[in-house]
Amino acid sequence: MWKAMRTRNACKTCALGMGGQRGGMVNEAGRFPEVCKKSVQAMASDLQGAVASHFFDDVSVARMQAMTSRELEAAGRLTRPVCCGPLDSHYRELSWDDAIARIVKTLHATARDQAFFYFSGRSSNEAGFLLQLLARCWGTNNINNCSYYCHQASGVGLGSVTGSGTATVELKDLDECDLVVLIGANPSSNHPRLMRSLVEVRRRGGRVVVINPLRELGLDRFKIPSDFRSMLRASRINDLYVQGHIGGDGWLLAGVIRALMVRGAIDDDFVEHHAEGWDALAASVEALDPEEIIQRSGVDQETIDRLAGICAESKRAIFCWAMGITHHAHGVGNVQMIANLAIAMGQLGRPGCGLLPLRGHSNVQGIGSMGVVPRLKDAFFRELEHAVNVPLPTTPGMDTLACLEAARRGDVRFALCLGGNLYGSNPDAAFTTEAFGSIDQVVHLSTTLNTGHAWGRGRETIILPVLPRDEESQATTQESMFNYVRLSDGGSPRHAGPRSEVDVITDIASGLLGSTGSIEWESLRSHEAIRDLIARVVPGYESISGIKASRSEFQIAGRTFHAPSFATPSGRATVHDVPLPRDEDLQDDQLRLMTLRSEGQFNTVVYEEEDLYRGQDRRDVILMHADDLQRLGLQSDELVTVSTGTGSMQVHARAIDIRPGNAVMYYPEANTLIPRRVDPQSRTPAFKGVPVRVERCSVPTT
Repeated sequence: MWKAMRTRNACKTCALGMGGQRGGMVNEAGRFPEVCKKSVQAMASDLQGAVASHFFDDVSVARMQAMTSRELEAAGRLTRPVCCGPLDSHYRELSWDDAIARIVKTLHATARDQAFFYFSGRSSNEAGFLLQLLARCWGTNNINNCSYYCHQASGVGLGSVTGSGTATVELKDLDECDLVVLIGANPSSNHPRLMRSLVEVRRRGGRVVVINPLRELGLDRFKIPSDFRSMLRASRINDLYVQGHIGGDGWLLAGVIRALMVRGAIDDDFVEHHAEGWDALAASVEALDPEEIIQRSGVDQETIDRLAGICAESKRAIFCWAMGITHHAHGVGNVQMIANLAIAMGQLGRPGCGLLPLRGHSNVQGIGSMGVVPRLKDAFFRELEHAVNVPLPTTPGMDTLACLEAARRGDVRFALCLGGNLYGSNPDAAFTTEAFGSIDQVVHLSTTLNTGHAWGRGRETIILPVLPRDEESQATTQESMFNYVRLSDGGSPRHAGPRSEVDVITDIASGLLGSTGSIEWESLRSHEAIRDLIARVVPGYESISGIKASRSEFQIAGRTFHAPSFATPSGRATVHDVPLPRDEDLQDDQLRLMTLRSEGQFNTVVYEEEDLYRGQDRRDVILMHADDLQRLGLQSDELVTVSTGTGSMQVHARAIDIRPGNAVMYYPEANTLIPRRVDPQSRTPAFKGVPVRVERCSVPTT
C-alpha cells in the first residue's frame, strides 16, 4: 500500500488533488503527507485480487442484483471481458476481439441520434478527449458526463457570473483567507484533506462558518492524520454552525445580504466598478419580508445577523459548496446567490478570496475541459473541426438524464459508459432499470463490479476490464478543482487482461471509422499524440503538449481571478436577481428529504456499511429530528415506510441532530424515492428537498 500511494500518480478520489510529479501524497503546495481514508480505500480496491475465474459461472445476474454495492466492489478486479445477452441468466466470458467486433457491429447498425456516450470523472484527460472525438467524428453530440448529476449547476452558475465555470481560486488562496463559508458540503467525509485547510484558517485567527441542516460530527471536531496536534486533541472546525431547512439556502443568503445592506456593509466600490446588475438584486432583497426569510430559510434573525457580522468583518473570504447547493431544482440559483453575497462583500477578484465548488471525482473537471458536453463552445468547436479536418455534427446533443429518458421511450439503441455507475447515480431507480433495459447494447468500461452491471443492463451488456491510472503503460493527466493539471506516470499492471482505456477506444474507432479526415486513429494510441491535439484545441491547455518530457504540471490560464477583471463581455462580474423558491408547505406526515453519502463511501461506491461519523451501523435508515419522531408517533429504530410519488422503501427511523422538519437517507439506495425533477438551467436532478411521507409499517418485514 505505501509503495502504491507514493508513486507519481494523481490521487484517485476527490478533485482536491494530490500526487503527480511531486510524488504520491503531495499537493501542489508541496505539502506531505496529504492522505485520507478515501484515497487509501480507492487504492485498496485496485490492489485486490482478480474476480474469481468461476465467479460469473456461480453468480447469476439475479444474485448480483441481491448483492450490495460493497459486496460487488469486493468481488475483485475485473480482468476478462464478459457479456450478458437477452436470454442469459449469467454473464459469460468472451474474447477482446469478439467484444470489440460486437460493439463496432452495433454502432454500424445504429442511427447517430440513437446512441449516447457517458463519461465518469475517474478517466484521464486523454481517454476523455479521445472518446468524445470518436463520438463526434462518428456523428453524434449525445456526449455527457457525471457532472450533470453533481456540479453542473456550479458550472452553469459560475459561468453566468464570471464567464468561467470553475473555481475562481487556487489552493494557495486557502492559506491567505480569513474566512471560509462552507455551504451544503461535508468535507470531513467527502473531501477530508480540505479539513487541514479549515483547521489552519482558525489557527491563524480566521473563522469558519458551516451552513448545513444536519449537524455533522466531523464539521465540529476533526482529527487530521498528518497533524500531531490534531491527533492528540481533535481540532475544532467551526466558529458558527447554521442549521436551516433543506433548500432554504437562497433565502438565508438573501437574508445575509439584506442584513449587510442594513449595516451599510456592502462594498459599494466593488459593486459599482466591478459588477453589473446589483441594483435589481438590492431592490428585490430589500422588498423581502424578514419573517418570510426566517420561515423559508429555517434560520432565526439573530443567527442571520451574526453571520452577516462575521461576513462584514472579513477581509478575505472564500465560499465553498457541494451538492447540498447543486442538488436542487433551483441549484443554479443557489450558486448565483452565493456569488451575489461574495460580490456584495467585494470578495471576488483578489488573492485569498473567491468561489470554490468542492468537486467530487479526481478528474471530473478535466473531463468537462476535454469537451465531454452535448454542445461545445464555439471556439472549441472551430478549433477541433479545423484540427481533425472532419465536419462535426451541429445537431443538439442530449444531457445525461435526457439520454435515459430517450432510452425509456425506445429511442436509444447503444450506450457506452466510460467508468462510473450511471445506474447508481440516477434518480428514480425503477425508471432507470427500465431505460437501460430498453437499449439494444450497453457497454461498460470498468475496473470492478458495481450495481450498474446488475441493474443497468441492456438487451446485451458488455463489460470491458480497464486499467486504473497507476497501471497505465503511458502517462496520463488529470485536472483538479483548482484548475491544476497533474501528470500521472502510470505503472505496471497488477493483473493480466485489463487494457488501457485509450487502447479500447482506439480499437473501436479503428474498426468503426478507419481513417477519418486527417485522423489516423492508430497513431492516437500514443498519449503524447492525443495531448498534442488537446494543446491545439482546448483553451488554456497549451502547456499539455510536451508535458511528458518537461514534467511541468501547470495552472490553467484564464480561470483564476486574482484581479477584478472577469471573462464576461463587460469584464465585470454579473449579479443575478435570483427568484427564490416558494415550495408548497409540507403536510403533517411529510418531511423534506435530502440524500447523502456516508463516511465509508465514495460517490456510488460503498466501502463500508457503517457510517462512523453519524453513528450508524446500517444504511437502510431515515434520520430525522427527535421531535419529528415523537410528532409522527414513532419509536427509535421502528420500521417505517418512506414514500413519494416515485417509489417507496421500508427503513428504520432514527433520531439525529437535524433541523426539525427535515430528514436524510443514504444515496444511492434512496434513489428509489427521488423523482426526475431537474433544475431547468443545469438539468441536474433534485436529489435534495424532496417531500416524503413517513408512515409506520402495518406489516413489519425482515
